[in-house]
Amino acid sequence: MPEEAVTRRIRVGVVGVGKMGLSHLAIVRALKNVELVGVVDATDYLLDILNKYTGAATYSSLDKMLDEAKPEAILIATPTGSHAALVRSALEQGVHVFCEKPLTLTAVESAELTALAATKGLVAQVGYHNRFIATFQEVKRLLDLNAIGNVTHVLAEAYGPVVLKPKGSTWRSKRTTGGGCLYDYAAHPLDLVHWYLGTPQGVRGSVLNSIFSADTDDEVYSTLDYADGLSVQLSVNWSDESYRKMSTSMTVTGSQGRIVADRQEIRVYLRDGAAIPEGYRAGWNILYTTDLTEQVSFYLRGEEYSAQLEAFVAAVAAGEKEARQNSFASASETDRVIEWILQDAATGTANGAAPIAITTAPAQKRGLFGRGKRA
Repeated sequence: MPEEAVTRRIRVGVVGVGKMGLSHLAIVRALKNVELVGVVDATDYLLDILNKYTGAATYSSLDKMLDEAKPEAILIATPTGSHAALVRSALEQGVHVFCEKPLTLTAVESAELTALAATKGLVAQVGYHNRFIATFQEVKRLLDLNAIGNVTHVLAEAYGPVVLKPKGSTWRSKRTTGGGCLYDYAAHPLDLVHWYLGTPQGVRGSVLNSIFSADTDDEVYSTLDYADGLSVQLSVNWSDESYRKMSTSMTVTGSQGRIVADRQEIRVYLRDGAAIPEGYRAGWNILYTTDLTEQVSFYLRGEEYSAQLEAFVAAVAAGEKEARQNSFASASETDRVIEWILQDAATGTANGAAPIAITTAPAQKRGLFGRGKRA
């Protein structure tokens, strides 16, 4: 990377200061090559507090910040229903965008924004932080090495205690603003599946159940079909109080072994005769995230949150024209699969029925806003 790309400071603005927005705000303020030039939110008292105690310039609208502060890049952490309009406004003014997941609530909008970012030559990244977790990165590396042979089945899971009782209306509880468990929770394991295996050929047997929410789903189950008989079982529930916090896990079964990974560890079973990677042996192997994780410049909530923003800022500083990881194009594919699951659940396709027909390229080879987004 050229020296000037390393040393020059990128002018960054933050849009939405709920839970995720505040996390991003803290991280970018700690990065040496970032100058925070503005914060946008709809809550005046929150902006007043931020301005008083941090000195940050605050704005009640994105357009005003873009006109006055002139950021090179922005971080969007608002309710999902507001993403499309905010992202489009920034891209049209030539501003690089990091947007919290999912990108939008419709596959068409996500595809349009992907095309716009590409046309403008802008770094456009979505906050699927699991790709920056070392254990999930190790799964990707092992699959690329064909360590467990031909992948035959994947179990993609996510559980957590987000909605545990009927409660008043919030942006998260409305499908039109938050998208429910499918968009807000299931998107994480679906993104990992897409990273590991590419786009499925179809989905079937999809079930969206409401446990406590009146206007959206609290649990999601579906089967994703790939070529050669490979299938993925998706199991997600954000109304599960047996978990202290969100827990995402992937179980990948292959002809030569099995991989089980979550945030804390990766367990790998390799059969005798498998192509054993360096550092592994036949039988069970266990590696912990502390064994695999590289140090980041600032720690908050987990290394992955800093790592994803460091990657975004580094790409902008280097003058690159696309994201190094979690691009809009990739996130747009995840949004398409989410939409297929919605369609499948709505039409009542039964288990064992033919998958929904889709028009897409073959799967890759294996080997307007309120307080801001709060999780």
